[in-house]
Amino acid sequence: MADSRQVIVVGGGNAALCAAISAAENGARVIMLERAPHDLRGGNSRFTAGAMRVAYETEEDLLRLMPDLTPAELARTDFGSYSTADFYDDLGRVTHYRTDPALAEVLIEGSYETLCWMQQKGVRFLPLYGRQSFEVDGKVRFWGGLTVEAWGGGPGLVDSLTKIASQLGVIIRYGVRARDLLFERNRVTGVRVSSDAGEDAYHADAVVLACGGFESSTTWRTRYLGPPWDLARVRGTRFNTGDGIEMAMQIGAAARGHWSGCHAVAWDLNAPEYGDLQIGDSFQKHSYPLGILVNNLGERFLDEGADFRNFTYAKYGAQILQQPQQTAWQIFDATVTPLLRDEYRIREVTRVRGDSLEELASKMEGVDAPALLDTIRTYNDSITDDVKFDPTIKDGRRTIGLSVAKSNWANRLDTPPFEAYGVTCGITFTFGGLHVDNAARVISQEGDPIPGLFAAGELVGGLFYFNYPGGTGLTSGAVFGRLAGSGASR
Repeated sequence: MADSRQVIVVGGGNAALCAAISAAENGARVIMLERAPHDLRGGNSRFTAGAMRVAYETEEDLLRLMPDLTPAELARTDFGSYSTADFYDDLGRVTHYRTDPALAEVLIEGSYETLCWMQQKGVRFLPLYGRQSFEVDGKVRFWGGLTVEAWGGGPGLVDSLTKIASQLGVIIRYGVRARDLLFERNRVTGVRVSSDAGEDAYHADAVVLACGGFESSTTWRTRYLGPPWDLARVRGTRFNTGDGIEMAMQIGAAARGHWSGCHAVAWDLNAPEYGDLQIGDSFQKHSYPLGILVNNLGERFLDEGADFRNFTYAKYGAQILQQPQQTAWQIFDATVTPLLRDEYRIREVTRVRGDSLEELASKMEGVDAPALLDTIRTYNDSITDDVKFDPTIKDGRRTIGLSVAKSNWANRLDTPPFEAYGVTCGITFTFGGLHVDNAARVISQEGDPIPGLFAAGELVGGLFYFNYPGGTGLTSGAVFGRLAGSGASR
């Protein structure tokens, strides 16, 4: 062990933990530096539902990831398949084909193998029932290419990976903030840190940066995303303020990706400024394809049924932010409320109910009630009944003649009681970051790898532009984290 390489991993979430585990299993001595205190550890990963997008062909592939699946579950469930070609199509389509081809190939081709590696290490996976499936004709059907989640969601994933890392001898320091990279003779040799104990320096043969984007910095959001992003709520950790990106750029790392873009969703109107670990991701409101979305002017402003929510939810938060008072309302009637996700049933929810549309509109604070009622009447009159409603496919049940169409899952709002949920914009992570190659090495402004420096997770730029396929973030963090740890250990 005296001759083994010393690796420092900066960060504490899924990407950082996968990097630490990978480096340790390849013989390195590993120290993880987590800025957050122990109680707030885990980065954005701990705030997620734990969904992970992965390419698979058959039930046998899923059984390898989820060996606890019973014959009864397999008999009643249609898992379908999600090929690498499907993954390429979805990632390309939602990013307007701006995604870096080399990084996309690493992510997609490595998705299944990486989740198998995690499973072999001790991470438990299970089907993403409830959030990604509906029962139709007695069969539970998954849709949108998202089937797998970590047991216990994001908190369970972080706890599981932390346990695995500790068993491999990884040392984790909480409450330690990396401030600068040590850079000597054109290579990274460690990090300078601060903590309650004061300033210190950690020396290493290689450093992996996996400490998130800049979504929690109001200053950076306003600088790069522009107004009114200073008014957005933050879904996750308060500690992702761009530290890793800034440290790397100070020594000449190249920037990459969509710096004015981010992952942002419909988030409860009265959620706190930063994520709440007690609530986790349940402030999100993702069943909007089943109803309509209106602003305070009482107007619809987007196509709720443009695609499966997996491929629209991460961009619709930005459109909500542009509405008056950064506010919108999701409206449903009794025919679809049984299909709403569990997040609509938490105690901490901004919801109003009415036995008539008039009563509902009168309770929606700040909304132009007459305009809203006119919008709903026009919407109801635009729907034809020649296509059967089916939430597991893009059913083509649409509106006719509206300036803002609804392309799928269009049902009349005509069955009481009615419910409306107030939402605003919740930012998840930013798309701009560091330039890395397909081995997770950080690239300099001159176009060469910076010796001793690797990166993974949300601070990697070049994968996501404009939008994001749901569940790809944790998978990307795991794939590139594993690569970064392996490379750093060598």
